[in-house]
Amino acid sequence: MTTDYYEILGVPRDASTEQIKKAYRRLAREHHPDVAGADVDAERFKEITRAYEVLSSPEKRRSYDMGVDPSAPGGGAGATFGFQDIFETFFGAAAGGSPRGPVPRARRGQDALVRIEIDLAEAAFGTHREIQVDTAVVCPTCQGTCCRPGSSPRTCEVCQGRGQTQRVARSFLGQVMTSQPCAACQGFGTVIPEPCTECAGEGRVRSRRTLSVDIPPGVDTGTRIKLTGQGEVGPAGGPPGDVYLEVREKPHPTLVRRGDDLHGTLEVPMTAAALGTVVEIETLDGPQEIDLRPGTQPGHVETLRGLGVGHLHRGGRGDLHVHVEVTVPTGIDEEQAELLRQLAELRGEERPEARLAAANPGVFAKLRDKLAGR
Repeated sequence: MTTDYYEILGVPRDASTEQIKKAYRRLAREHHPDVAGADVDAERFKEITRAYEVLSSPEKRRSYDMGVDPSAPGGGAGATFGFQDIFETFFGAAAGGSPRGPVPRARRGQDALVRIEIDLAEAAFGTHREIQVDTAVVCPTCQGTCCRPGSSPRTCEVCQGRGQTQRVARSFLGQVMTSQPCAACQGFGTVIPEPCTECAGEGRVRSRRTLSVDIPPGVDTGTRIKLTGQGEVGPAGGPPGDVYLEVREKPHPTLVRRGDDLHGTLEVPMTAAALGTVVEIETLDGPQEIDLRPGTQPGHVETLRGLGVGHLHRGGRGDLHVHVEVTVPTGIDEEQAELLRQLAELRGEERPEARLAAANPGVFAKLRDKLAGR
């Protein structure tokens, strides 16, 4: 069990220096070998002397009250154990709870998440944006010191700059030392006697900033772009956090995106599909011509290579797939009906043979099955 120097000298733990000196003189006369004779216990006298050497020195006494015996071999390391010491011995420092020593006043700022909307063309080709963010910057008056100009932090008088207060109590383990953050300085080890009036001692102020960001081609809804060090400054001018831009792609009125490929539907009349034609469509790259061959069937797909969305972090682009949908005329007049009857007669289709075929699942259903590997 750890030696209790207060008990050896017979004084309370809050004894004054004068009380400790009087107790030592009295015990020294009783146990000094030159005074008490040869029958005295020499080890007892050594204990008394060691107790007085520790408790008579303010610095050594402070260390002893914190659980460290300055007179023990190695400067007292391991002389007194607290619960935290026991946890650290078996499980490492992380299990022991709060860290030892003062907490740094300057801490890293928080990260920020900013959502940004872009259209399909910006996602395909990339774009540059200027965005406004509300954030925290270093206080221009105190430059992050938290103090009024001309003043500086002072060492906390309660914890003497340690950031923690400790108490020694008796238990079945002997003397148990417990520690907790100092209430006077909140664990920082220093106090701000004259806080900066502009930031109220925070070391940072709120501000609105403009961030420039290059959005690369190929981003999609949910893509996050990290702007390192562009977040808010931490307390006491601590290092800034990061800003994350989360992209949301707005729907396009005519095109649908699947990965880096684009899909669109082209409606052509029955006559154009039968006879063939050249049509002009609007793409992200401007007008493009499509040559439909005679006899183009419903569901036919024309692929325009390299007219899709740019690949993210690599060169090249996806494709544009144009799905042909043949429309059947309605509300025809008698002359048009007669022409169609003549065509049917020439093709022998006046009374076509009824034959069931597999149901057409539709253009995008086919696409879905293909992407699923069916």
